[in-house]
Amino acid sequence: MKKVYTFCLHPDVLIMIVVLATSMIYLSSHLTLQHFPFVLIGFFIFSVSEYTTHRFLFHLKAPKNQIFLKFLKRLHYDHHKDPNDLHLMFLPIWYTGPQFLFITYVIFLITNQIGSSLAVGVGLMSMLLFYEWKHYIAHQPIVPKTNFGKWLKKTHLLHHYKNENYWYGVTNPFVDMILGTFKDEKAVTKSKTAKNLEVQDSTRKTNSLDV
Repeated sequence: MKKVYTFCLHPDVLIMIVVLATSMIYLSSHLTLQHFPFVLIGFFIFSVSEYTTHRFLFHLKAPKNQIFLKFLKRLHYDHHKDPNDLHLMFLPIWYTGPQFLFITYVIFLITNQIGSSLAVGVGLMSMLLFYEWKHYIAHQPIVPKTNFGKWLKKTHLLHHYKNENYWYGVTNPFVDMILGTFKDEKAVTKSKTAKNLEVQDSTRKTNSLDV
């Protein structure tokens, strides 16, 4: 139970819990069946962005621009150096908050409905909290209760300690499977740069962006 409290009381997580609870209270008083598909849209958007952001942004080749490098170090590079550091484990609210506001605003422009855009936001925030919880479990001495949970934890630890070029999904492996980054661990060689994303060598696949 102490681990649950530690998770819920982390500032970035606590803010999302409060925002999600407030949104759900508002939505519950205006809820109709038409809102449910929009919650699912939020789930889908997050599930896809979880993979694409992790692979194509967080694992970018280290940029020359020091401000952008500092940005990536806080978001992900330093997490690979010290995977169990609680401060580096969670995505900061200054990163996730503006994205959620932008997406919900776009949905509002499309639908002209506060309820529908808020429903997408609820889906996004729910998935973010689920993502943070699964990520937290992966890096804490917690044994998941389900076989699927144990499997997800194992694959995420392989991403950190075996090879950072595979197993990008934290909440699910489906996009990895579709895009070929879910492999049998025995078929993958151990990477020399899994704990240092700033270091580039000829064996590492990188997504480069000259900045």
